[in-house]
Amino acid sequence: MPLYMDVHHLEGGVSLEDVAQAHQADLAAQGEHDVQYLRYWVDEAQGTIFCLVDAPDPDAAVTVHREAHGLVADEIHLVQEGA
Repeated sequence: MPLYMDVHHLEGGVSLEDVAQAHQADLAAQGEHDVQYLRYWVDEAQGTIFCLVDAPDPDAAVTVHREAHGLVADEIHLVQEGA
């Protein structure tokens, strides 16, 4: 299945704790859409979140975020893991 990196830009910063809670909501919702959120990274001061997701297509990844917590990504990039 393709890998995607989605990027969220939140004004005013974001806490690692809040992102961890949103990630848990993603994990609870992902099974219905054949999606697997794998990892995430956070720049708290800049309010930037990066999520690595295994999904059939970008729309499925967006649907999980929308249903889980409403914070849809501003960008979604198809990525390949390097060695």
